Amino acid sequence: MSFFDHLEDLRWHIVRSVLAIVAFSIFGFLYTQEILDNVIFGPTNASFPSYRALCAIGHFFNLGDTLCITPVPVTFLNYKMVGQIMLQFKLAFIIGFVCSFPYIFWEFWRFVKPALKEKELQGARGVIFWVSFQFFLGIFFAYFLMAPFTINFLASYTITDKAVNQFFIDDYFDLMSQIVLGMGLLFELPVLVFFLTKFGLITPKFLRSYRRHAVVVILILAAVITPPDLIDQLIVFTPLYLLYEISIFISKKAMRDRENKEQSVEIEEWS
Repeated sequence: MSFFDHLEDLRWHIVRSVLAIVAFSIFGFLYTQEILDNVIFGPTNASFPSYRALCAIGHFFNLGDTLCITPVPVTFLNYKMVGQIMLQFKLAFIIGFVCSFPYIFWEFWRFVKPALKEKELQGARGVIFWVSFQFFLGIFFAYFLMAPFTINFLASYTITDKAVNQFFIDDYFDLMSQIVLGMGLLFELPVLVFFLTKFGLITPKFLRSYRRHAVVVILILAAVITPPDLIDQLIVFTPLYLLYEISIFISKKAMRDRENKEQSVEIEEWS
């Protein structure tokens, strides 16, 4: 294929991806109120599943009400004439992107796949499943753990009694989007490490040498997004640290596979 043929092929992959986003965005647009009340504003409701689950876990381990969280009452303000209309469009787009993410990546993979060698394709089996799984795992982790802690901490944080915390609905939605989508992408770290190791750009030794730096960064992140309580910080720190350790393990395995393939190629050349 010529350069322009590749561009034409890429254009159709993009068009199909956009159509998938539009299709799911229509669903998000039609059910905006239900999604806002039950999903986006979920962490502000006392009936949020995470609050009930954490409270039950605390009682099970005889910790009393240590893990029980009562959400801070929040009233949202709209300060723009077109604020709620634009919010509906932003919500629809986010829903469209999240729901169509596996299909979008599948289109991307179809475009990249012909350029890969057979051995590279063998090492990338199941990539669509794992990329999608990690993305949604990060979203669920952020939505059910990080978002409730972050929102309650920021909503209750005050430096003077003369100021009352009131929040614009746009700010809340943007914060929720950044947390959820950001963690969805961050959870792609093991997959990214796998391919970077395959291409020889990083090594397990490199990741192990920066383990202490990673621990400090994760601890700071856990301290920022949770209240000043050790148990709450450990709830957020533990999965993020495990994610880093899993990345080291995956890098080690990918490095071993790459070295074995290189040795087999050398043996074939000598023979």
